[in-house]
Amino acid sequence: MDAILSFLIMFMMMTLAVVQAQLRYGFYFSSCPSAEAIVRSTVESHFNKDPTIAPGLLRLHFHDCFVQGCDGSILIAGSSAERNAVQNIGLRGFEVIDDAKSQIEAACPGVVSCADILALAARDAVHLSDGPSWLVPTGRRDGRISSSTQASNMPSPLDSVPVQKQKFSSKGLDDHDLVTLLGAHTIGQTDCRFFSYRLYNFTTTGNADPTINQSFLNLLQAQCPKNGDGLRKVALDKDSPAKFDVSYFKNVRDGSGVLESDQRLWEDAGTKSVVQNYAGNIRGILGLRFEFEFPKAMIKLSSIEVKIGTEGEIRKVCSKFN
Repeated sequence: MDAILSFLIMFMMMTLAVVQAQLRYGFYFSSCPSAEAIVRSTVESHFNKDPTIAPGLLRLHFHDCFVQGCDGSILIAGSSAERNAVQNIGLRGFEVIDDAKSQIEAACPGVVSCADILALAARDAVHLSDGPSWLVPTGRRDGRISSSTQASNMPSPLDSVPVQKQKFSSKGLDDHDLVTLLGAHTIGQTDCRFFSYRLYNFTTTGNADPTINQSFLNLLQAQCPKNGDGLRKVALDKDSPAKFDVSYFKNVRDGSGVLESDQRLWEDAGTKSVVQNYAGNIRGILGLRFEFEFPKAMIKLSSIEVKIGTEGEIRKVCSKFN
């Protein structure tokens, strides 16, 4: 099964090459042949010490691409920089990108962009979490703008499905991409403060969100006490939070989505059908489908508004402009 899956994903990636004409596979083949291997070994080293860094890197790439495109703008440090927007609270993995960048600069100075390192690291994080791997088109250049005020349209856990659809559509991502990319919540955690309103005073009624499965509600209330500080971490996928699989979709189907924006996918006809397809009961087939579709959605995401050619710059240090 692994060999067949690898072949299918490889074939799919090659057929997408024409679509991704602005980027290309093997962009650094001649200029920095060790680049991808360095990123992989760096991510693996950090992952072996702390597997929770994987969802952090995936989220970091997603947040980067949704503001100014996939240009590494999220990596810039500074009080008014993008990473300090309220929408980016809790982002992590910056040290992994900085580590990889410093090693690549030692091998190939001024060649590999931070934006590409981030895209590659996200792919490697998924694969290390027992998810699929894929060929990442490269050739992005780093942006010269990073502003916290531009992060206002980031997807939010409070968003209704129509709002989620609008935000994704504005980036060239369709409803199928929306559900597929939210499947990244099969790994990672969130804070109680981002969903506890669903547990005790949903829509100011004094009751819990009625879409939450009762046994799951009891579990969440135990993890997030009514008068707690809200900073306790809760797994986004209660069944296999460290493994990249389809149990997230099964949870949404069964009323066990943690974030309101996740659970609402079951209430919209268009998104529900995609959730159903991924969460079905035919073992193996459904996992294969998600592993096939997720790389395609990630390549679309990582191609949003990229800077190429002479646009932007190749930063020497990812956290500051040249």
